Amino acid sequence: MNRNIAKKIEELLSKGVVFPDPYNVSISDEVDTERISGNGVIIYPGCKIYGSSTLILDGVKIGYEGPVTLKNCQVGSDVSLKGGFFKDSVFLKGSVLGYGSHLREGTIIEEEARIAHTVGLKHTILFPYVTLGSLINFCDCFMSGGTSRKDHSEVGSSYIHFNYTPNQDKATPSLIGDVPKGVMLKQRPIFLGGQGGIVGPCRLSFGTIIAAGTICRKDELRPDRFIIGGAGKNKNIPFYPGISGNITRIVSNNIIYIANLTALMSWYNNVRSQFVSSDFPETLLTGLQEKLNLAILERIKRLKELIDKTYDNKRKTSLIWPEIKRCFTTEENISSDMIDIKNSFLNIVDSAIKKYGKEYLLVIKNLTDEESDLGTQWLQSIVDIKTALALKLLQADLSD
Repeated sequence: MNRNIAKKIEELLSKGVVFPDPYNVSISDEVDTERISGNGVIIYPGCKIYGSSTLILDGVKIGYEGPVTLKNCQVGSDVSLKGGFFKDSVFLKGSVLGYGSHLREGTIIEEEARIAHTVGLKHTILFPYVTLGSLINFCDCFMSGGTSRKDHSEVGSSYIHFNYTPNQDKATPSLIGDVPKGVMLKQRPIFLGGQGGIVGPCRLSFGTIIAAGTICRKDELRPDRFIIGGAGKNKNIPFYPGISGNITRIVSNNIIYIANLTALMSWYNNVRSQFVSSDFPETLLTGLQEKLNLAILERIKRLKELIDKTYDNKRKTSLIWPEIKRCFTTEENISSDMIDIKNSFLNIVDSAIKKYGKEYLLVIKNLTDEESDLGTQWLQSIVDIKTALALKLLQADLSD
């Protein structure tokens, strides 16, 4: 029986893309083959690729362990997507995602981060080198920490980030590490032991170790702590729908989380943008910015839903939310002193690029402690200013 190779497959074959079985791959009409590199890309049988914004760079391997469905993702060079479902996510150079991955919108996997088999992520951000084991649900959280592939933050197998409450809200993002220090790749790694979990929203400092089998329900903002959970106490008490325990902590943690994402957007806009090259094209940077913006808007939406449920219904028509959204989606309100510090740091990065080239990890890791501290000071000022302004707006609204 004669079979014809689909036109899109023919176009990619002519560019050099390798298809071990070109008859068993589906590429939809809206996919732009100009956004798929022909240099070292291998697409294995059973894969399906959709989406006009899909981007695949040099050396990418798709579907080696099992079929892959890929839609509107931006895939950096030398990434391996071994099997699973990937939608509206970004993967940076050298990241590896195991069989059975299920990654949805707003997810960013930075350089050399890795996940093993059967992991679910949505609105999740992993900084370079972070590693997740197998059988993990880790939606709605951010994780940083570590300095290299041998010294990285890690989540043990069978771990859960509990991101949905009995009151049916998802204002539960957890900040594991942070952005201002985490981007500098000089912090102690964080370890979350297997067969455990975090009840969001939670904040953990660098160097935190949580023993296997432990459910973490409280913030730990002191560095280098070892948390061992004991047996829970049996309780049987009345439940009152709509009442959230310690609402002040929940709102505060949400605000701080969003402020960190805003600082990361400033990092992408001002620092990552200096690394645009053939290895990190503008289209990949745009993908990062778009996915991060999705994550910021999702967290604002979930926080508003919580406030509307917790307080009276008139809050649903409040005019304060456009102001809060503006607070987190612009670079306004930064002092002139911090702008000077920002510009000094950007000059340092520019000088390092001239010395080391546009290799992101190499440049950032070779900054001195003093230079990194300058960048951290700039980013932390964004977190602090955005947090203070958003809390002030909310407090004014809730006191009316």
